[in-house]
This record gives sequence, C-alpha cells and structure tokens, in this order.
Amino acid sequence: MSSVAHSLIVFSAVAFLGLSFGRIRLRGIGLGSAGVLFAGIVFGHFGMTVDHEIAHFAKEFGLVLFVFTIGLQLGPGIIRLWKAQGFLLNGLAVAIVAMGGALVVGFDYLIGLAPGSGPGLFCGATTNTPALGAAQQAAASLAPDSEISVDTLASAYAVAYPGGILGIITSMLLLRRLFKVDVDAEAEKAEQASGTKNDPLERRSLLVTNDRIGSIAFGSLPGVDETGVRISRIQRHEQTEVQHATEETTMQVGDIVQVVGTPQELARFEPLVGRQSDVDLMETPGDVVYRRVVVTEPSVLNHSLRELSLDKIYSTTVTRVMRSGVEMTPRGSMRFQYGDITHIVGDKDGVERVSKVMGNSLKSLDETQFASLFFGVAVGVAVGMIPIALPGLPFPVKLGLAGGPLIAAILFSLVGHLGGLIWYIPYSANLALRELGILLFLASAGLGAGETFFSIVFTLDGMKWVLAGIVIAMLPLLTVGIVARKAFNLNYLTLCGVFAGSMTDPPALAFANSLSDSQTSATAYAAVYPLTMILRIVAAQILVYLLLS
Repeated sequence: MSSVAHSLIVFSAVAFLGLSFGRIRLRGIGLGSAGVLFAGIVFGHFGMTVDHEIAHFAKEFGLVLFVFTIGLQLGPGIIRLWKAQGFLLNGLAVAIVAMGGALVVGFDYLIGLAPGSGPGLFCGATTNTPALGAAQQAAASLAPDSEISVDTLASAYAVAYPGGILGIITSMLLLRRLFKVDVDAEAEKAEQASGTKNDPLERRSLLVTNDRIGSIAFGSLPGVDETGVRISRIQRHEQTEVQHATEETTMQVGDIVQVVGTPQELARFEPLVGRQSDVDLMETPGDVVYRRVVVTEPSVLNHSLRELSLDKIYSTTVTRVMRSGVEMTPRGSMRFQYGDITHIVGDKDGVERVSKVMGNSLKSLDETQFASLFFGVAVGVAVGMIPIALPGLPFPVKLGLAGGPLIAAILFSLVGHLGGLIWYIPYSANLALRELGILLFLASAGLGAGETFFSIVFTLDGMKWVLAGIVIAMLPLLTVGIVARKAFNLNYLTLCGVFAGSMTDPPALAFANSLSDSQTSATAYAAVYPLTMILRIVAAQILVYLLLS
C-alpha cells in the first residue's frame, strides 16, 4: 500500500474514532473535536503512524485553514472587540504568559528539571510549536556541539502537550462550575454587547399631525439618523394610491407614512411625526415595488449607503439589511459587505436598476471564492515568515504559519475585495473548511505525540513533566479567570476565547466553540492571538537563556 493511501486511511480512522469519542457527553460536557487529538495519541502509540512529511504538511496546512477561515469570518467583530476591550483582553493574555514563564523558573528551582525540559514544558503546556522551534534554535546556539538540550526540549514538549490541552479545557469547566455560568445567558449578553443581536424590525404606519415638518425632507428630520428609522411608502392626504418614499420625501399634515425600525426606535420616532395609524399601506394599491436584493457587485463593497445615494439617483429606499443572519436598520453610514441581503422599495424601474447595481447574483453568493482564499493564504504565510527583530534577542521572531494567515485574513475581511478578488466564503463552507483544518491539525499532532508519549510519561522525569505541564497550563488560567470574572465581570465565552488565544491552542478553541453557537470565543481568541504568539516565542527564548546559560 502506498504511503499516501496508508496516510489517508489512518487520518480517516483517527478522525472518525476521535469525533465519535468527542460526542460522548458527561453531564452535558464533551470533548468535541479535541477528541481527535487523543485518538491520534493512541494510534501513534500502537505504531499506526503516517509518513513524517505527510503528517507535517497536514498539520501545518490544517492549522492555516483553521486560523484563516476564523479571521475571514470574524474580522469586523475582532476590530470592534479591540476598540471596546482590546487593552483588557490583551492585558489578561500577557499576565497568563508571564505567570507561565515564572512557574517554569520556579519548577526548575524547586524540583530540578532536566536541562532543556523547562522551556519545552512551557511550549508544550501552551501547545505552541513556533515557540518550541525558537527555543531549540536558542538552545543550539548556547551549546552548538550538544543535542541533549534540544532533544529534551522536544520530549518535554510532546509529554506536556496533551496535558496542556486537558488543563485548558479543565480550567474552562472549573470556572463554569465555580461561577455557576449559564452559557446560553452569557452568549445572549455577548451578542447584545457586541451589537450582533438586534431587536427584530417591524413596519408601522404613522399619521402625520406635526405641521412643523412640512418643509423638511424625511432624512433631515431630527432623530432620523439617531434612531435609524427608514421610510418606505406614503399616502398623501385625500389620495387613494400609495407612492414610494425616500429620504428626500417631505410630508404634510394628514399624510400617512410607512416607516421601518425596531420597536424601541419607532417608539422614539413616532412623537416627532404624529401618531400611529391603523391603515396598512402594504395593502393599499399604488405603483410601489418591493424586492430583496443581494449585494454581490464588487464595486459597491465598502461603500456607505450615503455614498451610493440610491434614494437620490434611483428614487429607492433600502429599508432593511440582513447580514450573517442578523437584521439591521440601514443607517447612512452603513457600509455594504458581500452577501448582504437588502430590502429595496421604489418604483419598478428604480428597483430594477438598483438590483443591477448591487449585483443580486444568487449563484455567486453560493460559490466559494477559492482563488481569493488561496491568494489570501499565500499572503498570510508570507507575512508569517517575515522576521521581526526585537531588542535583546539574538534571533528574530516570526508570527509563523498561524499568526501570519490570521492577521492577513482579518485585514482581507476588512478590505472586502481587491479588484476581482472577493474575500467572502459562505457561512456553511467557512465552517466546513474550519472543521477540516482543525481535524487535520489534531490528528497529526496526536499521531506525532503518541510515538513517544507513553514511553516517556511513565518515567520519573516524565511524571514530573506531566504534572508540571498541567500546573503551568492551569494555574495562570484559573488565577486570571477568577480575577477577570470578579474584578471585570468578563463574559464567560469571551474569557474562554482569551484562554485559548493566550495559550495559542486551537483544540481549546474548538472545545470553547462547542459550548455555544455564539462566535464570541473565536472572536476573543483572534483578538489576543497575534500579541500572544510573539510573547510566547520571545518568552521561550528568554527561558532558554535563563535556565541553560
């Protein structure tokens, strides 16, 4: 059997058994995708491994897919989170990194770790492969003729790796039990705070009774921009037919207008115009057309509704925008993104012309833009390979195959498009690629660790490494987690994302994502990951110089 066919069979078996194991839930808690890692360890222990080059490629490519699709999906949310809580979240991540490094030095002093094992434990307990590579480079520079420290680094990393993942997941569960967290309630709070959950929109007919607004265009009325209320139809006083209305429309006493907004927005806006009317303008005859139009034309992306001037040019009104399943009122400053579903009201000719301007290609909406995807991945990998010189370190640090693609994806998601390249992946396709990526990564990591895991873990040094690795993983997380909940009342799902991001641990993020359908954990993960990656690479090299020099 060829090595490729053998590798495919092993990967498939590991993924199948690992996912089956991950579905087992005790008191409502299961490992989810993280079960694949432990299935891989068992397979690796019994010699069912794959070619090293194939496993290495699958691991790195899976990681790139995972982080790139996360960054692409969550880029705008990450920016909002940075603005609102960026300093706090990254400050917590820095504290976790610093405490982990201090614990390594403490263990080396108290129990006399084997030379080179301390930095290896630091990297393994946080599942940070780039940090391990940097530490091995630093160790080789200190003792160029000795491979003992370099080999010990790798062994300690492999032994601490599984325990690190379990330690992170256990920390999440302990904090959930300690603070009696209702995950669904936390998800609701996070969505409300981030603005991703809005009240449902409704339409309402209003009878104009305020005679002071007669000469003012609807878009210039006080409160329109603040409330986000949109006008779609108007029935003039003593007329029977309904006309479409835009922000340029003026109103007179006795007119009936149809407006769209949230109940709270409409309640604030109604007194400015008049009072509610029982007349349903949707049922009243007139030359008014309504259509759902999908934004698929690159030329309108990242342009605001005000810049496009659809009301002035085409005499139409955008009354609603649906984005990623969330219905929003379209304010003038709102910028369109690929895949937005807009509700357009106007006359037949105007609506038809706006449909062409916006694209409205349902076929392209269902297509995955693979050219853009791989272009973005290539740019991200190149960014990750750029050496960053830091004062005091003999080696430049790099963001690697995880940090580079993540940052590139965030930036591309904000840009939206570049010429004919559009960074949009349908939500279902994004989740599928993300899941495939993490499964390849976990299976490869488990198979690699399983080859030596059990032969080392039952030695005296191995037991020390396992216990020290779990403490290095858990103690900083629990300490920071308790402070974050008590002092800052940080959302539990956000905290789980900070945990996974501060430990640069994709399996822990996969577990956090399994707790809720909310994207809160993934957003927080991506918000702290870039800084943490650099800090862990730097810290690993510092530990080498402290413990081996």
